[in-house]
Amino acid sequence: MQVKMDMTFEQLVDVVKKLPAAQLKKLKAVIENEAEKQQSNTDFAALLRNGPTATKEQIKTIENNRKLLLKWR
Repeated sequence: MQVKMDMTFEQLVDVVKKLPAAQLKKLKAVIENEAEKQQSNTDFAALLRNGPTATKEQIKTIENNRKLLLKWR
């Protein structure tokens, strides 16, 4: 089941303010968990973008080593 609503940010804030303390705490935990996941994904993506890359010569060496290992088996 899916419910779709159009709500402004201000309306959302008003709804959140009306939540009981226990539900507000639960919502806060969920939001913090999502924020941590997004930060983790961002860090990983940055690591991949900024990581080292192999030169053409290194790639040729790796390919040659693979060929030699396949022959050895």
